[in-house]
Amino acid sequence: MRTEQPSLRDSAHPVERRGGETEMPVVIIVDDDEAVRDALANLLDSAGFDALCFASTRELLATRGALERPGCLILDVRMPGTSGLDLQADLAQNGTAKPIIFLTGHGDIPMTVQAMKAGAVDFLTKPAREQALLDAVACAIKLDVARRREAVAVARNVERYETLTPREREVLANVVRGRVNKQIAFALGISEVTVKLHRSNGIRKMEVTTLAALLKAWDTLPTTTAQI
Repeated sequence: MRTEQPSLRDSAHPVERRGGETEMPVVIIVDDDEAVRDALANLLDSAGFDALCFASTRELLATRGALERPGCLILDVRMPGTSGLDLQADLAQNGTAKPIIFLTGHGDIPMTVQAMKAGAVDFLTKPAREQALLDAVACAIKLDVARRREAVAVARNVERYETLTPREREVLANVVRGRVNKQIAFALGISEVTVKLHRSNGIRKMEVTTLAALLKAWDTLPTTTAQI
């Protein structure tokens, strides 16, 4: 069975941010070899990707804004100062993890296993085939775009949840547990009419129209947020 490959053209499309703004994905290249950086940047540019180049992880971290854009990283493993693997661990620990493609001339099996276990998209050795690299970039950007969309959806649902009154939260929490109005009324010590009112208001504030949509939105809420 043929596996559908990510589209390079689709990967280079602008990504919507909260507030309706859009931002182009960027491929961040970190390699201490200038020739490698230039070659990668030219390849990515020819495929329609925006690329930013840095000679070291320190140089990248000094311009933190680059990591906030949608996209991915292409990292050399062994560089002066902080290595690519160290940067991968630091980003994950700081909550700024991004899809990473390792591209190195000094790879070995333990190194590859470490990188992939930590979530790397691919581990390629120099010189990598151009199409293999472009496919990995398209896949990595697709992953980051999906993660960002999910984060935006979660943030919106949290904002909507916070507009609910305490009683509306209690009623909806019981609704998502599968309880009917009569059971909710008994559990909360209120009338069925009151339950229906709070249920209707809560669903309206959560901006959903079906029970399935409510369940889906509720499931995205952090446990500490939706805990009753």
